[in-house]
Amino acid sequence: MTTAFHGALSDAFAARASAALLTTRLRPADDALPVAPASDREAWGDVPADGILARAGDDLGAPWPIPLAGAAARVHRDGDRDGWEQVAYARQHRVSRAAVAAAVTLDERWTDEVVDGVQLLCEQSSWCWPAHDDTFERHGAVLATVTDPFLDLGAGEVVGQLAWIDHVLGAQLDARAPGIRARIRHEARVRVFDPFVARRDWHWIGLDGDVHNWNPWIHGNVIVAALRLLDQPGDGDRRAAIVALALEGLDRYVTSLPADGAIDEGYSYWWNGACRALEALDVIAHATDGELDAVPAVPALRETVAFPHRSHLGGAWYLNLADGQARPTSDQPWHALHRAARRAGDMDAAAHAAAHRALVPHEAAGFGRLVRALTDRDWIAASVASSPLPRDVWLPSTEVLLVREHAGSAVGLALAVKGGHNGEHHNHNDVGSFVVACDGVPVLVDAGRPTYTKATFGPDRYDIWTMQSSWHNVPEVRGTAQGAGAQFAARDVVPMLTETASALSLDVSGAYPVSALATWRRTATLDRAHEVVRIDDAWELGEVSGEEPETTVRMLVAGALELAADHARITPLDGATPIIVRWPADVTARVVERGLDDPMLSDVWGARLARIDLSVTTTRALSITVEKDTSTLARRATTKDQR
Repeated sequence: MTTAFHGALSDAFAARASAALLTTRLRPADDALPVAPASDREAWGDVPADGILARAGDDLGAPWPIPLAGAAARVHRDGDRDGWEQVAYARQHRVSRAAVAAAVTLDERWTDEVVDGVQLLCEQSSWCWPAHDDTFERHGAVLATVTDPFLDLGAGEVVGQLAWIDHVLGAQLDARAPGIRARIRHEARVRVFDPFVARRDWHWIGLDGDVHNWNPWIHGNVIVAALRLLDQPGDGDRRAAIVALALEGLDRYVTSLPADGAIDEGYSYWWNGACRALEALDVIAHATDGELDAVPAVPALRETVAFPHRSHLGGAWYLNLADGQARPTSDQPWHALHRAARRAGDMDAAAHAAAHRALVPHEAAGFGRLVRALTDRDWIAASVASSPLPRDVWLPSTEVLLVREHAGSAVGLALAVKGGHNGEHHNHNDVGSFVVACDGVPVLVDAGRPTYTKATFGPDRYDIWTMQSSWHNVPEVRGTAQGAGAQFAARDVVPMLTETASALSLDVSGAYPVSALATWRRTATLDRAHEVVRIDDAWELGEVSGEEPETTVRMLVAGALELAADHARITPLDGATPIIVRWPADVTARVVERGLDDPMLSDVWGARLARIDLSVTTTRALSITVEKDTSTLARRATTKDQR
């Protein structure tokens, strides 16, 4: 039995979130979720869903996707997890398309399609993604043990989807397929509610203090499912108890948020971490008629709504620390950010969300997020705005600096630098790494992550090249890369923010298991007055007997690279202004190319990345500058004048 946790949420809610009080404070199940049922034609009659309906029409008559046992077993055979997961996603996406079509049209053929999909989900042996299941450790099995279901992200997503479908289409399901809703409730009890309550050693709760994005993602889905599906006579006490238990678990995540609202998992995981918490708490605020409204009451929640625009480089590009893509999908729940930003009173965050107002909602977001995007009247009425693009962002909790030449504009140079440590969530070994963007497009880059396999989150994680410091913009000291673990960290991290220049200075020597390395001081500066980025390194290395192994400073490049003796000219992606990277003439440079055949990488960067290695074995200091290619700017200006 674990002791009840009391953190930021319990402080904000006082005793009002106890199971005893929730029994009387929660709205009835048929009114507990903040979306109108399909019978409300004012809400659903004019929903703009033509694209979804067209894709749903293409589904009719086609075989349903079937996640196979052989694909599930591959996780243990060769580490492949994507084969099973993509088929499972495709099945859920088809159900979501059909459910929207049924809600918009009330056409029985779409209700029948929904019933087929719901029944298939209920018949599916496991909702848990095979890569997450602990059945092998507990039972020696490579396939799910149906009598001991594992509650993971996948199971949470399915039960949440079924709960939202039941809420929106309950009357239609009852009329067309009596009994299907009882089946949903049975499966939710066996696969989610019972194990959630019975097993309190779930790693994602964060009992050991290590709280990550699984916590709000799963707890949020459990809350939705309990509010909607525990609606039978005698369920009231259990409904309140499960919601209270989920809120207690969610409290661990909210309490772990730093004062600046930053997420060490990076921008991409904000949407499935902090945003999931904000969405869960939004549902709770609705279900309690606003009595439990955490966002205005918890400072870290108010701050985290700013994290997306504080990570924004420009256009579709973001600072992609940890397991994120620099150009992630734009299919995000912008409506959720907009809602939370309004509640927090953050107009910059609301503007950043509204900058994406014209994007069409897609079923890949998940059914709950989809129906909220389609029916949130405040979001639908929002005008398209411009992203704020703050000039200086300093996040002390993660030791990340992101600065640009001009506030409100992506034009020109931007610099991002990180300190931190190598034990962060979704960690890459990247202490002291930097990113340089031009016109909002990364040029000296962080590669991001490849497609996940079993190895990604196992002991072989750092055999994957994208996770290694060797492929980040950091030194390689006497042939030695950075170590993995929180003990490998930056020291003496000092930000400097002025009108004319912004910089981060830090000692990265602690990130290297090199006993002879006394210090490696890196200072990365955006000099606005001279429109240049400078990377200044100075280090102290003890003597070595025999031939000294090579020390290099490395930079990963996206774009067309032309190498000269003391500089490189890089033409970035997306037509951004070319840049010139300069270093001392006595430093030898070489280029190592890396072909990209994984779509998670090639969809962002194209067919290859290149790495510049600067050999600095015989020196103890190095200065690199990055500037826009003024000759290119002059040619562009001349061409414009001639027009």
